[in-house]
Amino acid sequence: MSIKLGVPSKGRLMEKTFDWFGARGVRLSRTGSEREYSGAVEGVGGVDLVLLSAGEIPRELAAGRLHLGVTGTDLIHEKLVQWDQKVEPLAELGFGQADLIVAVPACWVDVTTLDDLDAAAAAFRAAHGFRMRIATKYHRLVRDYLRRGGVADYQLVDSQGATEGTVKNLTAEAIADITSTGETLRANHLKVLEEEPVLRSQATLFRSRAARLEDGDRQVLRGLTETLGV
Repeated sequence: MSIKLGVPSKGRLMEKTFDWFGARGVRLSRTGSEREYSGAVEGVGGVDLVLLSAGEIPRELAAGRLHLGVTGTDLIHEKLVQWDQKVEPLAELGFGQADLIVAVPACWVDVTTLDDLDAAAAAFRAAHGFRMRIATKYHRLVRDYLRRGGVADYQLVDSQGATEGTVKNLTAEAIADITSTGETLRANHLKVLEEEPVLRSQATLFRSRAARLEDGDRQVLRGLTETLGV
């Protein structure tokens, strides 16, 4: 009997997650080399630490292979259809904050709202014969946001590399991407629309609604959540 806890496997997200758990009496640590992706848990029994990329954790939670997992709100919303039926947010961890925003070239002085973007998209198609391209890695979230905002005559194109560079490289006319400070956007002569962002994201502890729990597992899960205060 054990509870599987998925945590980002490297970088600042892993370190901050370790710090957050440690401050609540649960010590997480990586064991072995960086390529082994295994870890140890001290301070509470019956919990196995699984180190994965933040992008893998939503699917593992939805499949029930993880009982708990730490990942970004943006990844949960983008990767899981009807995400709230598959996972339950237990605690926002207070780091990894970023907004998913829509940005256009700074020289588009008349485009500041979604209505403006819709008008610009229609004018672009009339002038060029194809739909305005918006580069993003977040197709589901952005498509829903633009639909609710009444924007038509656009196409989403996948950005494999740095999304902010697609406008400069002439592979897109606008972008939708995660940003925390906006510095990279400004460096690429882009401005954020004056609207609520597509999504405000941060690192969050989620519980899987699909993971099977035996009686012993429920006790372990209850003990862990009580220790963490969530």
